[in-house]
Amino acid sequence: MARYTGSVCRLCRREGQKLFLKGERCYSDKCAIVRREYAPGQHGQGRKKVSEYGIQLRAKQKARRYYGILENQFYHYFELAGKMPGVPGENLLRLLECRLDNVVYRLGLASSRKEARQLVLHNHYTLNGKKVNIPSIQLKAGDVVAVANKSRSSEKIKAVVEANSARPTPKWLDFNSETLTGRVVELPNREDIDLDVAEHLIVELYSK
Repeated sequence: MARYTGSVCRLCRREGQKLFLKGERCYSDKCAIVRREYAPGQHGQGRKKVSEYGIQLRAKQKARRYYGILENQFYHYFELAGKMPGVPGENLLRLLECRLDNVVYRLGLASSRKEARQLVLHNHYTLNGKKVNIPSIQLKAGDVVAVANKSRSSEKIKAVVEANSARPTPKWLDFNSETLTGRVVELPNREDIDLDVAEHLIVELYSK
């Protein structure tokens, strides 16, 4: 599958805020937003009048970049959300939150969603006791994610877990730091998702 391979710091600068795409670096003085708080490119510091469409587009782009998803896949999630009962925008965020790579990140088993995706691809985690290497798998209530037995002694995994030990676990997830096991207690509600995303603008954009 195609994947964005450019500088993720440029994405934060383009959105004008931290998207926390690079783990620990985002919390340090090396963060690109701290150094250059303007959009990338030669016209990045110029003032621009933003249209209604532009505001909706930025909302959609920000959500895509939070979760590291390309346009076609993001639109596919939007179509699925529209077929589900409930509010489409909230359904969209719920689908994105329940991806395996995002749950791994939320449990503190990776420093960023990008790192979580890479670790999942390299078979470092199990889902309900079975090997899994597909980051986009949708989790449901009761599913259990754990560090694979072969990876528990990995210095990389140990360092990641220790570095993220102070990060709070969302209430819709339960994490056991001793067994390195996490469980989906329930599907997240909108108030459980702490991202600065205006999902209603995404719905308006795609509904045109």
